[in-house]
Amino acid sequence: MEKIILGAGCFWGVQFYFDQIPGVVNTRVGYSGGHVKNPTYEEVCSHNTGHAEVVEVEYDGNKVSTETILKQFFRMHDPTQLNRQGPDIGDNYRSVIFYITDDQKSIADKVALECQKKLKNPIVTQIERASDFYEAEEYHQKYSERTGRGMCHIPYGPVA
Repeated sequence: MEKIILGAGCFWGVQFYFDQIPGVVNTRVGYSGGHVKNPTYEEVCSHNTGHAEVVEVEYDGNKVSTETILKQFFRMHDPTQLNRQGPDIGDNYRSVIFYITDDQKSIADKVALECQKKLKNPIVTQIERASDFYEAEEYHQKYSERTGRGMCHIPYGPVA
């Protein structure tokens, strides 16, 4: 199994989206990329922790490639928007790839470059080595799946 941590706006819809991809075996929403240990949702929303809302995606590399995961990441949000997605604004909603292996970084750089060729505006997605991942509160886990809400900026329909 492989893991990668992705931020693409509000984590509820991002988690729902990645849960639909064959080969993804588990997802957890949480916080990463900041300087506060064990942050709460309220602290992250205060914009004082440096953390982004993220999804830890665990996937079977024999069934889905890192490249496919990252192509879907760039497809499901607007990587040209700085610190926002849809109605959500703030550094906690930034577009970010937290890679775990050097191979993931190489693939992320390659996919971002390919994606940039199709876009008018520059991609602002940060590509950084993963640091601590803090799992979000239980009520955030699988929120869209449980409630049918919270997919604001995520495209609806089957994953292409």
